[in-house]
Amino acid sequence: MTFLRTAPAVFCIALLGATFGPTAKADDWNRKTVVTFSGPIEIPGVHLAGWGVLPAGTYVFKIMDSQSDRHIVQIFNQDETIVYATILAIPNYRLKATDKTVVTFNERPAGQPEALRGWFYPGRNWGEEFVYPKSMAMDLAKTANTPVLFTVAEIPVEVAAPIKSVDEPVVMQLKQVPIMAIKPTGEEVELAVVVTPPPAADTEVATAPALLAQVPVAQVPVDRLPDTASNLPLIGLCGLLALGGAFAVRSLRNRAL
Repeated sequence: MTFLRTAPAVFCIALLGATFGPTAKADDWNRKTVVTFSGPIEIPGVHLAGWGVLPAGTYVFKIMDSQSDRHIVQIFNQDETIVYATILAIPNYRLKATDKTVVTFNERPAGQPEALRGWFYPGRNWGEEFVYPKSMAMDLAKTANTPVLFTVAEIPVEVAAPIKSVDEPVVMQLKQVPIMAIKPTGEEVELAVVVTPPPAADTEVATAPALLAQVPVAQVPVDRLPDTASNLPLIGLCGLLALGGAFAVRSLRNRAL
């Protein structure tokens, strides 16, 4: 009898939990992306010793942390068992989003690996502009004839063990280090000269194109859910099911009496 009296309430609570609980989306917050490089790629950031240049192969890009105006991006092996690099990145805007992943590079002299510059996730107008150590940024800016972001403070470039937590000292330093941009002439300029920040959430209009040489080299299709999808039909259906369940249990209880 006690079960029959409490069953309707338990049934309703279970339905509410299923309706309003967190749901998975096609574009998860970490924007996991699988990218295959046909040749060696030089990377910025803090990397495992000996992995400043990634050989040709398949890798996984993920956002480790994005709680501020700067992001922390990690590059894994294909099985996601090894973190090769943890890279500081700044959100950068582009006028036209694509349904494919776009990876951009800084040009290098013949015979040298291309240098990773940016990463744009499918369907988004803004992506990640990677930040280099100052000495590397100077060389890249001169060679590619375009401004490159760099960290003002000295940060360890190589680590003996993979970085696995946002609380590790190196990651905390990446979140706080000042960032500038350097021009091909060697002039240091403010970050805003190179990066166009994302507009307000309700405005998708850019006042100027980002200063990125966007060269798509790896295109990865990603299934996306419609942004306009609503939970209202599901909520209404669950409400009807809850009422039906309550009446059914009440009928069983009356029969038992």
